[in-house]
Formats: sequence, C-alpha cells, structure tokens
Amino acid sequence: MAKENSFDIVSQVDMQEVDNAIQQAKKELVQRYDLKDTDSEIEFDKQKHEVTVVAPSDFVAGQIIDIITSKLIKRNVDLKALRWSDPVSVSGGRIKKEAQVVSGLDKDMCTKINKELKTLKLKIKTQIEGDKIRVSSASRDTLQDVIAHLKAQDYDIPLQFVNYR
Repeated sequence: MAKENSFDIVSQVDMQEVDNAIQQAKKELVQRYDLKDTDSEIEFDKQKHEVTVVAPSDFVAGQIIDIITSKLIKRNVDLKALRWSDPVSVSGGRIKKEAQVVSGLDKDMCTKINKELKTLKLKIKTQIEGDKIRVSSASRDTLQDVIAHLKAQDYDIPLQFVNYR
C-alpha cells in the first residue's frame, strides 16, 4: 500500500502577538501629538479575544484602528482574523468599536471547505477533526493542488496548512 501523505487546514492566531501589537498601539496612542489628548482608549480582553476601541469620534476611532492594524501587520497577524463591529455610541458622546479575534475553524466553515474540496474531484480524503480539517492523499502533488486551490479562495478567515507529512 502506498504511503499516505496529509496536512491539516487550520485557522490559528498567535494571541501573544496580538497582545504585543495592542500594547504597542497603546504606547503610540499616548505619544502621538494628534491623538494625545483625545481621551481615547484601547483594551484587549485575553479571555474573550476581544479588542475594544473607545474614541470621541468615528474619525479618531478609525485612526486608532489604523494604528492597531499597522502593528498587527508588522507582527505577521492576518487582518482577516479581526471582525470589527459597527460603532456604538457610549456615554459622553463617545464612540465604541469592538473587534472579535477569530481563531479556529467553526463547524460551518469546516463543512463549507469540505464540500468545496469534494467538488474538486481529486483523489483525496478529508476528515473534520474538531476545529481543523485533515486532508490526505497518496500523491503529494494532489495535496499541493488542494493547497493552491484553497489559497486562491477567499474565506474571510486566515487559513494555515500545518503538519504536512
């Protein structure tokens, strides 16, 4: 019997890198002359994986989000991992925006990717294992074709291909 080759499709975010990027953004918020006295805040809840930005206006909130995204990019965190909510008014006429850091594949996304892989008509086996999908085949070239196909698609979440054997 031919040796089976396989890899896992996952969506992982390094929360330590997100935390480091948020800390850098907080420092820049305090030091930047145009944002220094705006009474803006950035918070990161590590348990809930949630980033909160509170600012006096939508424009200032946008500038703070730009700072956060630039820090995340420098730390190689995919921006698709953040789901920003619509701005909400809070006390004092301030604006609050929240972002959920998405980590892991949910069941709906796993089934969507699985169905799409079945339509490729390649000689592969797929298996959903919790929040990852294992793809196996006798041919490494087939697995490379699957990876290339998935990279070409846009799932609105960052996908990584790990445990390639």
